[in-house]
Amino acid sequence: MNLLEQRISDVLGLFFPELCVTCGRRLVSQETFLCFDCWEDLPVTNFHLKTDNKVAQLFWGRVDISAATAFFSYKKGSRYQQLIHFVKYKGLKELGYETGKKFGFQLLESPDFAAVDVIIPVPLHSRKAKKRGYNQSEWIARGVAEVLEKPVDTKTLHRKVFTLTQTKRNRYERWQNVETVFGLSDPKGIENKHVLLVDDVVTTGATLEACAIHLLKVPGTKVSIATLAFADI
Repeated sequence: MNLLEQRISDVLGLFFPELCVTCGRRLVSQETFLCFDCWEDLPVTNFHLKTDNKVAQLFWGRVDISAATAFFSYKKGSRYQQLIHFVKYKGLKELGYETGKKFGFQLLESPDFAAVDVIIPVPLHSRKAKKRGYNQSEWIARGVAEVLEKPVDTKTLHRKVFTLTQTKRNRYERWQNVETVFGLSDPKGIENKHVLLVDDVVTTGATLEACAIHLLKVPGTKVSIATLAFADI
């Protein structure tokens, strides 16, 4: 940004200030989406360094996941739930991308995640994608992929059936809601590959489990899971 652009940005900021999406404080120069304090206080899980972490435990005895992690955790109603809300519902796909990049640097610390071959975001149904205008999980995945230097595959896994929101469902109801909604297109591209399945939030793991079951049908495929957030509720 040159000097003129910076001055224009500063003037606009007086009348249309950008606010931190988590604490609401006005952002200053060099701050993007979140203030420095909120980025610093982000409740990171470090689950990528613990094989028996809370996210991995969601899948024990249900589906054979190689590794699982989440970047940060939040309690219901916490300010960091707002971060996910803005990425998912308020159009801040770029925030998903930037947070995905920060997540990617963390994943590089773990051989389990640094060695994946391809990154697949959990797909949206075309009807929902058209309404929202983007798939937040894809933007998160692209941020992770930039750091890990891995390709993003948005073609192989697709959502066949439109489903209603999972928010108020228990685990069994969530599983019933997604059990048959995913499918694979030209799965040969992921044969003998280690797939990193990426989503925005994991609560019960039902959606990710349903996706993983399909991916693991492909010969030689391994699946690991990485979500931006773990809803610790």
